[in-house]
Amino acid sequence: MLKLLRKIVTEVRAESDLEKVLKLIVSRIQEGMQTQVCSIYLKDSTNQRLILRASQGLHQKSIGSSLSQHEGVVGLVANRAEPVNTDDIEHHPSYCFIPGTGEERYHSFLGVPIIYRRDVLGVLVIQQYDGRRYKETEESFLVTVSAQLAGIIIHAEASASVSPSKKQQKSQVDRCFIGVSGAPGIAIGKIVVVSQSADLDSVAESEVEDVGSEVFSFEAALEHVRSDIRVASARLAEKLGEEERALFDVYLRMLEDNSLAGEIVKRIMAGSGAQWALSSVILEHTRQFDMMDDPYLKERASDIRDLGRRILNYLQEDGPQSIDIEEGSILVAEELSPAMLGEISTDKLSGLVSVKGSGNSHAAILARSMGIPTIMGALDLPYKKLSGRSVVLDGHSGRLYLNPSQELLDIYQAQLDEEREEEAELDGLKLLPAKTLDGVTMPLWVNTGLMADVQRALDKGAEGIGLYRTEIPFMIRNVFPSEQEQTDIYLKQLEAFAPMPVTMRTLDIGGDKSLSYFPIEEENPFLGWRGVRVTLDHPEIFLVQIRAMLRANEAFGNLRIMLPMVTSINEVTESVALIDQAILELTEEGLNIVRPPLGVMIEVPAALYLTRVFAHQVDFISVGSNDLTQYLLAVDRNNPRVASLYSNFHPAVLQALKYIVKEAQKENVPVSICGELAADPAGALLLMAMGYNFLSMNANNLPKIKSVIRQSNFEQVTLMLKKVLRLNDGELIKQEIDRSLAQMGLTGFIKPRN
Repeated sequence: MLKLLRKIVTEVRAESDLEKVLKLIVSRIQEGMQTQVCSIYLKDSTNQRLILRASQGLHQKSIGSSLSQHEGVVGLVANRAEPVNTDDIEHHPSYCFIPGTGEERYHSFLGVPIIYRRDVLGVLVIQQYDGRRYKETEESFLVTVSAQLAGIIIHAEASASVSPSKKQQKSQVDRCFIGVSGAPGIAIGKIVVVSQSADLDSVAESEVEDVGSEVFSFEAALEHVRSDIRVASARLAEKLGEEERALFDVYLRMLEDNSLAGEIVKRIMAGSGAQWALSSVILEHTRQFDMMDDPYLKERASDIRDLGRRILNYLQEDGPQSIDIEEGSILVAEELSPAMLGEISTDKLSGLVSVKGSGNSHAAILARSMGIPTIMGALDLPYKKLSGRSVVLDGHSGRLYLNPSQELLDIYQAQLDEEREEEAELDGLKLLPAKTLDGVTMPLWVNTGLMADVQRALDKGAEGIGLYRTEIPFMIRNVFPSEQEQTDIYLKQLEAFAPMPVTMRTLDIGGDKSLSYFPIEEENPFLGWRGVRVTLDHPEIFLVQIRAMLRANEAFGNLRIMLPMVTSINEVTESVALIDQAILELTEEGLNIVRPPLGVMIEVPAALYLTRVFAHQVDFISVGSNDLTQYLLAVDRNNPRVASLYSNFHPAVLQALKYIVKEAQKENVPVSICGELAADPAGALLLMAMGYNFLSMNANNLPKIKSVIRQSNFEQVTLMLKKVLRLNDGELIKQEIDRSLAQMGLTGFIKPRN
């Protein structure tokens, strides 16, 4: 059975045409399971009917016949979303005869639903002459086949929906493809598809005698690619900070002799042709990275593939592909890369879409830095057929709408116009406090990671840094930064904000963040070796970082140190001992070191229930709401399949956040929060009513949060919180928030529900 399943899936994946896919499925299942009939019914979402799309065994003239999803046994399978197995279909209470199919000859019936991300796509059916009940093993196999094929069918169906046929385009308005947010924002425009002409998988194995000539060709191609990357980096130099530009240095280091290039040359010297040596080495490395669970390491496979294709282009004498785009274009690629962004006029871009990749990719980091709305991981998008098509890109939710209707265009155009108007109006709020109409002030801080974030934050009127992600400088290098390098980096953050506070989180790697030179390979990285667990196991890394922070702080005195992923009081005690050691060492070296405030991040349920214990030992508490929400709900928000289950307004999340404040207040310790909830207007108001002392967010969101606070009344916001905390359903909570905002005259801050 397993062999048959693999054969079916392999063959079907090779097809992209929906009709061919369906015919292949029914043919292979009918043959492999030795049954007389195999049929597929797919749901037509426009009229909610189940249409017979393919069959091996029923009369072919009946293909296209339909029944309602509440009609017949097939309708029962779809409606209940569970299998039906009977040895006498005609006597089943839901039986409904469809004339012309020839199904009256068959008595045995087994139907299983085809389900993709909770939606019933259709029904897969097998039938036989003899009146026997299909075995449990056969039923289990068909359920397994259905689950495996659901994604393939949806992809083929999506490809069919983007047919150039005018008739089909009209019937497929507002077709939505879902990925994850790479960079926030809205874009409306036409798609430009970028594809790599060089195909590493199609390179044939070859051996050569003149290895010198092959090495020369490879090194010439290599130098061309190095030059292209330097040019790409230079083109973006004015738009990027020093640390973002370092991403291009990562590319260049991959091409050094002791890395990929050296390995390829060795293969050529052993007799392989340059193209084959390149292809085999690149594909081996990408396979290794693709197999890793760590999201950051997976993204490095994308970088390596991109480099391999670029070198192969030159070896095949094609050179780089020229990309011409018009104003307002939305660029779509299978895998976006930093070099790709450096080859185009980003001023003309309104948005970016990458079929593969996540928010951790280098391309996504650059897109956020340049403020270009971006969607990553749009896996079901049939991108090759989309050139020139009109789309709406929602970078906030990770949704891409194909052939948008006028109604949808009007909604998003109004939202886009509103964001632009708000941006212009909010610039005037820079020097004003975030104070409610009845006099309650809420300090607004920012989250930073790159130097570009700092200037943007100051321009928006930030009053401090609530989270400086120190891992970013580590992630864009190929070795641990030295103490002096770290000191220089931290100095810039502290100096830019002095005398305002700068909260530096100690190295937080593991989970969704890893270092190429310090890989953490685990089956479940989010529940593994990460955060403070890593640095306490490697005190030499922790001490160097703490020393660098303290040295940078000597001149300014505005540093706050924060420990990530803390789960026990012992981790705090051990960290304090190492910090004391660093202070003693630097004092003995003649530096005037003042002990900075120390805090912990509440990011996991274990820490949540130890809030008061921690508050008794530290100077401040900070809540990492993104991770805390992820752990409370057991949802990976970077996974498109379950991202819709991630909700900042889940009742358990709101109750947990309120509990943390209550516990910290018992020890008179201030509490801040950094995460998406603080950057949401409604979320910010709820957090303020809960008693949070500081809100920290992305700089781009700060003016909007300041605006909603200045237009609100604290008493009314407190009443909204009381109503919300009484509810136990996320959807009801959102409805109550919208009602409350409307009553307060804050309708402009009500987010459209997707």
